[in-house]
Amino acid sequence: MAIDTERIEAAVAEILAAIGEDVGRAGLAFTPQRVAQAYQEFFSGINNDPLGHLADSVELAGGGDELSELVVMRDIEFRSVCEHHLLPFLGVAHVAYVPGSRIVGLSALPRVVETLASRPQLQERLTEQIADALQSGLDAQGVLVVLDAMHGCVWARGTRQARSSTVTMAARGSLGDPVQRAGVLSLIGAGSRG
Repeated sequence: MAIDTERIEAAVAEILAAIGEDVGRAGLAFTPQRVAQAYQEFFSGINNDPLGHLADSVELAGGGDELSELVVMRDIEFRSVCEHHLLPFLGVAHVAYVPGSRIVGLSALPRVVETLASRPQLQERLTEQIADALQSGLDAQGVLVVLDAMHGCVWARGTRQARSSTVTMAARGSLGDPVQRAGVLSLIGAGSRG
């Protein structure tokens, strides 16, 4: 189902009227359309399968003996919208996987993150969904996903903690082992900008 921009525009106009604003004034005249356009982008991952980004994986001869035992991509920038307040959360994802018999082009990893982040989300669920997609889409021996994000509902309202961030982690397979996980976490931390 496509995003219904006309309904979004009507809803935004109603919200503006409900807070006592004049929807027709110059500064707000195009706000409903702008919000509808933004929502098309923010929620473009709805009904899109992240596994499609992993479909062009490369089968390795010899069961994976020809490559390193770990692939790590750090500092994948993402933005999502918290489903509790419809406010943004922004951060970086660090993903690692131990290849089984397949690898994927590196640009596929940020595409998986972007597809899953472009939905109403919770950071905890997003972390798990990325790990599940990489595990099943690559048939990886192990997966580790770490998200570090700042939430609009924390920095813009309530406690207004402008510099706090939330870190979540999900591990699958061999990277669920505490020793293996610690090694990957040290690699992530050694070069991370996030």
